Amino acid sequence: MKLNNLMEKKKILVTGASKGLGLAISKKLSGDYTLVLHASKPESFTEEIPGSHILCADFSDTDAINNFCKRLKKEHSDLYGVINNAGVTYDKPLNYQPEREIEAMLNVNLKAPILICKTVIKMFSLTQKGVIINISSVVGESGNAFQSVYAATKAGLAALSRSLAQEAAATNTEHGIRVLSVSPGFIETDMTAGIPEAIRQKYFNMIPAKRFGRADDVADTVAFLLSDKASYINGTNIHVNGGLI
Repeated sequence: MKLNNLMEKKKILVTGASKGLGLAISKKLSGDYTLVLHASKPESFTEEIPGSHILCADFSDTDAINNFCKRLKKEHSDLYGVINNAGVTYDKPLNYQPEREIEAMLNVNLKAPILICKTVIKMFSLTQKGVIINISSVVGESGNAFQSVYAATKAGLAALSRSLAQEAAATNTEHGIRVLSVSPGFIETDMTAGIPEAIRQKYFNMIPAKRFGRADDVADTVAFLLSDKASYINGTNIHVNGGLI
């Protein structure tokens, strides 16, 4: 038996893990890490990731986020890494956006990651090691019509990551705590499947790589950033967008 198999695997939380980017990231990390997988409800999982723990909560509800964080602290205090991937979007002009949709995007996309970061940074301060990767978006920097609130939440995740990396350094000495964000561009997922062909072609023409991204492009990036090979990458935003301009 290999030495690596005898060693205890590091534990990683992936939120929004039942489909899209979260599922691709979970599959990529499976085998190398022990995974804690989040979705809004258990039946959301249609594919099994062997050896993983399931922890469900509806992040659109603030009380559910708080209860999730309490369970995370109680049941998984040995956590090493977090991938804050869960997200939701309701695309429409802001003047037609119902407040319930605004609140849902703020809670799922921004408040939940903030409260999860607050929880795990305390854990990491005890061990002096850990990695947080917040999944942002290219629209957090470029902006996008009919996604004003979504873009604002994603920009917030990049700012949160930069600031929390500095905060970890200010409150810990000789530590191995890193906080980053990853901003995917146009990635082929369930979230982009319904985009009209004319808009898809518009984006395609703006991508120098001349292809849309795959979920595995993001998963490979996340896996690298979690690894020791990325130990000097911290407090920054990594774009995975094929050069989208």
